[in-house]
Amino acid sequence: MPQPGGGMETIMKLWAGRTSGDIDQLADVLNSSIGIDSRMYRQDITGSIAHARMLGRQGIIPADCADSIVTGLEGILADIEAGKLAIDMTAEDIHTFVEQELTMRIGDAGKMLHTARSRNDQVALDTRMYVRDELRVLIAAAQEVIEVLCRLAEDNADKVMPGYTHLQRAQPILFSHQILAYAWMLKRDIGRMEDAIKRINISPIGSCALAGTTYDTDRRFEARELGFTDICLNSIDGVSDRDFCLETMSALAILQMHLSRFAEELILWTSWEFKFIELGDAYTTGSSIMPQKKNSDMAELVRGKTGRVYGDLNTLLVALKGLPLAYNKDMQEDKEATFDAIDTVKLCLKVMAGMLASMKVRGDSMLRAAQTGFINATDLADYLTKKGMPFRTAYKLCGEIVAECNAEGIILEDYPLERYKAKSELFDEDVYKEIDLNVCVAKRISEGGTSRGSVMKQIETLRRMTLLS
Repeated sequence: MPQPGGGMETIMKLWAGRTSGDIDQLADVLNSSIGIDSRMYRQDITGSIAHARMLGRQGIIPADCADSIVTGLEGILADIEAGKLAIDMTAEDIHTFVEQELTMRIGDAGKMLHTARSRNDQVALDTRMYVRDELRVLIAAAQEVIEVLCRLAEDNADKVMPGYTHLQRAQPILFSHQILAYAWMLKRDIGRMEDAIKRINISPIGSCALAGTTYDTDRRFEARELGFTDICLNSIDGVSDRDFCLETMSALAILQMHLSRFAEELILWTSWEFKFIELGDAYTTGSSIMPQKKNSDMAELVRGKTGRVYGDLNTLLVALKGLPLAYNKDMQEDKEATFDAIDTVKLCLKVMAGMLASMKVRGDSMLRAAQTGFINATDLADYLTKKGMPFRTAYKLCGEIVAECNAEGIILEDYPLERYKAKSELFDEDVYKEIDLNVCVAKRISEGGTSRGSVMKQIETLRRMTLLS
């Protein structure tokens, strides 16, 4: 079992001095954040290594002390990741734990690390780095779902289903076209996350508490060491900005909404009323009392967790809405909401990828539903329009034919030719080919339409764009 850092009996507050550092036990629980921010240990240590190198390079602290700090921090990171060092959860925060563990290992040189730095800019730095790293993981997870959708579309490229508006059967489409609509939504979600990274990638370190520092620091060196593209040019903004968290959570809320819409369709499609698909057993559950049940619980949970992600975004919006500049302790609430949104969306993306990969598509059920919904009525009207009848006249006439078919329990394909001719002399035997569902789909040749050619072009474009992301 990993042991607490160095066997310390007492973790001193970094701010002890002006006050004793002793606060009420419950107040300490309220104040402590290590239960949340301990996950940022890698970013905290990496940021501190860059800060120590900058301090030594600038001659702010002796070079040998800077080297000792870097070596000590690298050892702490290696020990945590190897499971040899447990983070002491009695520490106030991860910054306190790392600094005091460092001082225990290398002595007074460790106390030099915090020169020309405040916890305010340190927290802002760690949070930016953590969110940046997690967004890259989320982007990869979204790309995996897109690839699964592309494979599903390829494997089911010719399956016809009814397309819906108002949850009413509307026009014939390809199943592959329907699911690729979600791939395009996810592609835009990736774009939003990539845009968020651009604004996250601005270094706040060196802003200190709020006003900068009297030391001759090199903020740009430190930023480059940590992979940032620029620095915050206003120190107050550097420590008090959390809109990068809000932007991230907004992008994730939209992404989760897309997953929720898709989950809703999967839930409908698995029902006996639709039977368009069957989800793999690994992504469903049964009933404790009804042996026939196969419930789409994972899809339902993806749908349900959307409210949680929305709540996380709203939590931070409300926390920030009345804060004066610069740093306020309220801002400690940023991480729990942000991290929860990241964790939730990441889990849902991974589950969705597996669930879709295991999904069985029932093309026969889709085709039967398409055949009984009069969804080729628009094509019937287009048939007359292309022969010279004004569209509104054709629309009304075809509506009358649909009403007759519906009353008699037949479909347009079974409506006798002599009755078609009685409605209009423009009807001929070729009408049956024109309203064949496969032909109806194939005729949707407009760019972005539901034809097979369009579907294959979408797959090619999605894969190319995803590779360029």
